[in-house]
Amino acid sequence: MASLFPMLDRRTLLAGLGAAALEAALPAATLAQARRTLAISARPDSLVLRQGGTATPIWSFPGEDVRANRGEAIALTLGNDLPAPLALYCRGIDGAPTAEPLLARAPLAAGAKESFQLPLRHAGTFLCDPGLLNDGQPLPLRAKPLVVLESERVPVDRDEILLIEEWRLRPDGTAVASGADAKDTTPVYTVNGRTSFELSARANERLRLRFINASQRTVLAAKLEGHEVRVMAIDGEPAEPFPARNGALVLAPGGRADAFIDAAATASILLHDGKEARPIGRLVLSGEAPLRPAPLPSAPPLPSNGLPAQLDLKNAQRVELVLGTPADWTRPASFAPSTPPVFRTKAGRAVVLALANRAPLATVFHLHGHHFRLLDRLDDGWKPFWLDTLAVEPGQTQRIAFLAEHTGRFLVEQVTTDWAAPRLLRWYSVE
Repeated sequence: MASLFPMLDRRTLLAGLGAAALEAALPAATLAQARRTLAISARPDSLVLRQGGTATPIWSFPGEDVRANRGEAIALTLGNDLPAPLALYCRGIDGAPTAEPLLARAPLAAGAKESFQLPLRHAGTFLCDPGLLNDGQPLPLRAKPLVVLESERVPVDRDEILLIEEWRLRPDGTAVASGADAKDTTPVYTVNGRTSFELSARANERLRLRFINASQRTVLAAKLEGHEVRVMAIDGEPAEPFPARNGALVLAPGGRADAFIDAAATASILLHDGKEARPIGRLVLSGEAPLRPAPLPSAPPLPSNGLPAQLDLKNAQRVELVLGTPADWTRPASFAPSTPPVFRTKAGRAVVLALANRAPLATVFHLHGHHFRLLDRLDDGWKPFWLDTLAVEPGQTQRIAFLAEHTGRFLVEQVTTDWAAPRLLRWYSVE
């Protein structure tokens, strides 16, 4: 990253991100007692993506962002009003095999509807991601945030989502979906659908900012100037609070980070895509009196979601996955559940995956169904945070570990950080 982000590089994503607190898991009986229904539909839409320009046709899920409570089980009805098949995946929701796209749920045809259950065991910031079948489609399709609130009170004054999206525009102003040739296109970034985003706050007001990188291909860094950005959660899982280095958050595609800030002054929100930094919005200090005489004291960690305190690496099942090559991997449009799994494991066993990137670019790996730890180089410990997405540098091998808590069949994904690169899939089974 350039001078505005002097200490940031892609490895910050791999090694600079917090520590998780731990408690007992939410009982399944709680989920069974709290149910709600929700209906969303994908349909044609438009956004103004160029200054003074006309609205650009896109596809989206119109309506309010989805907010629910930990312990609820959502009965989700999904409609497809697009002229193309749809596969929606709720990124970060662990242990929902009946909601797993392409394995438990076939692609949803144009004009069709389907319903499925989504158990919300964990609080956090998640993402309804329709990217599995959007590669190369006529128009890009927006993702939709999903926020699951903690049962306990969280000491903030406001809770705001910052959904960062990347668009590639042709000279005529039309948008190109990821997975297609982006030659002669210009990148444009939006926050919550706006090319110039403003968030107003009173002095000493504490904000919980839920940063989401909804780009399909690009590792992004978001920086709030002149404020301490205190990281509270990563990829939906609580972290031991820590200040973001230089106030910047580095997020892989699909990655999320929750941060607390105490509003102190009007400040720019900057975005770096690995090539240049650009302003994408502002935090504006209002003219009202300060909300309180001084900032709040440092916040305690967010309530735990109950991920395991220890992993048995000595007796773990070990699997190597080669990234950056299509060999043995399948594009989503041609994926079949009958293909052999990359591995099978028993419930309750730890699994170590060695991710070897053979591509000349960083490759993003995403694990469905479980969160994982990033292991130290000698497998003698792990970084003190949980992830569901990891960017692996070219020529590097990273090892991750997770406890196979949830039975069922789940996908694994990889994609290199190039707009035209294909998304590739395999799957694993917990029995």
